[in-house]
Amino acid sequence: MAVLPIRTVGDPVLRTPTALVTTFDAALARLVDDMIDTMYDAPGVGLAAPQVGVGLRVFVFDVDYDPRDVEVPRVPRVVVNPVLERVDDGEHQHGLEGCLSVPGRHFPTTRALRASVRGVDVTGAAVEYAGEGLLARCFQHEVDHLDGILYLDRLTGEDRKAAVQALREPPPSPEQVRAAGEELRALRRADQ
Repeated sequence: MAVLPIRTVGDPVLRTPTALVTTFDAALARLVDDMIDTMYDAPGVGLAAPQVGVGLRVFVFDVDYDPRDVEVPRVPRVVVNPVLERVDDGEHQHGLEGCLSVPGRHFPTTRALRASVRGVDVTGAAVEYAGEGLLARCFQHEVDHLDGILYLDRLTGEDRKAAVQALREPPPSPEQVRAAGEELRALRRADQ
């Protein structure tokens, strides 16, 4: 298992829709293991294959993991060839969202409050997950990656202007990225 380099905004792989996985073999299992290692190392709550330069419909996630709390176990999950369903009941969530491919930047983003995703695991066995809040946000965010969409594309008005301006500035240092991630995790814990 290895930690892979994460592709960042500007890399064309992030804007390219992915292909369905058709071969469930050792190479796919190795990719998923490496993606899980990369997600935890970042640290993030989800990671899509394009973020590590692979154009396949695969994402991993673990929204409960907290890198500062050793009592919280790691429970990584994978969804291959996901199909996303947003619950269209008029309820939305609006809050800060970040992305490992847009390091250190967080902007208010509106998403459906509830969503589910179904697909298969690395062996081809059916999986289905449903949730609300951060889990639903994660599903929507990761499937967007598989469709060549960044969360920045979902911003509107002043938030979009702020994001465009921020991306013109020099990228944040690794320390600033980690601090921004810690701040976002603290906000999420306060909301729970």
